[in-house]
This record gives sequence, structure tokens and C-alpha cells, in this order.
Amino acid sequence: MAKLIYTAITSLDGYVADAEGNFDWSMPDAEVHAFINDLERGIGTQLMGRKLYEVMIFWEPLYGQTDLPPFIEDFATIWHDADKIVYSKTLRETESKRTRIESTFDPAEVERMKTQETADLSVGGADLAGQALNAGLVDEIHFFVSPVVVGGGKRALPHDIRLNLALLGQRAFPNGVTHLHYQVLKGDPDSGPVAEAEA
Repeated sequence: MAKLIYTAITSLDGYVADAEGNFDWSMPDAEVHAFINDLERGIGTQLMGRKLYEVMIFWEPLYGQTDLPPFIEDFATIWHDADKIVYSKTLRETESKRTRIESTFDPAEVERMKTQETADLSVGGADLAGQALNAGLVDEIHFFVSPVVVGGGKRALPHDIRLNLALLGQRAFPNGVTHLHYQVLKGDPDSGPVAEAEA
């Protein structure tokens, strides 16, 4: 059974964008980006909201270019090769390959995909991830915590959700970013795996 994985870059106080909608403070450097690439490489289908799709479409024309830094070329290929589902009531056309639009997020359909797919799925965009978390669909969370406090904005997690988590791994990067990898516990909160630091 495939897992549904939520990955986000957040501020220390838990926001993916500040009150003005800016997230320039979250841009990963080459080392962090390469690490994220390795996480995303195993994803077969990406689920995302319209706003995230409009940000990520930046990667579509980069596919196949050979004059870019290796970590950029790598992510462009990962983006191109993944199937993409965009949830939007207003979007009518897509600008990327292997992409389809769904007007509503159907938890039962995502659960069906998890049982049938062999590669893991990802969910991106805080609003959509919040729906998936509230529906009990998310199996793992990867947060890249940036060394900045923004004081408000778009939250990485819904304000009214309660989760039991087990720390699967952690890594501190030289630029101050910390990666935290959690399993979402769906049974006994005391039965989770032992945390181990990543190499």
C-alpha cells in the first residue's frame, strides 16, 4: 500500500508564507534542494492545490535543459516524470504534462489510490494538506524548518487538528535549516518507531 506524504518548508513558528504571502525566506540552497530531490524521487503522484500548482509550473519549461545546476536539472526531471492532480474549482487547463484537474478533494478516492498505487503519493499546499490530515490520509510528514520567525501568515498545519507523531529522522543543515521526518500514528501513540538521526 502506498503512503501519502506531506512535505513543506516552514518558518520556525510554523508558517509556509508570511502575512503578505511571501516565502522568499524559504528558498532551499543546493544541499537542501538535493536532499528534497531525493525525497521526491520516489513519489509517483503529486496532489496539489491550484496556488501551489501555479508556483510549481515554473519547473515545466526547465525539463530537458542541460545548462542548469545539477540539482535544478534533477528536480525538473522529477517534476516532469510524476503524475500530477490539481484540485481547483476555477482552473480549466493545465500547463504541464501528466496533469489532470479535479474540482473537489475526495478522501475516498485518495484512499483508493493509496491501496492501488505502488509508488507513494505526496500532498502539497497547506490547505489541501490540511484536508488530507483531517481525513486521516497522511502517513508521513517532512518539515524543513527555516531559521526565521515570520509572525503570521499561512499555517503549515490546520489550527484545530491534533496528531500523534513519531519522529523517524532529523538532520540539521549548515544553512540553519532543520529537517524533521514524522510518522503520523493512527493507532496507539506509544507504539511508534524509535527516532534516528539521519546521516
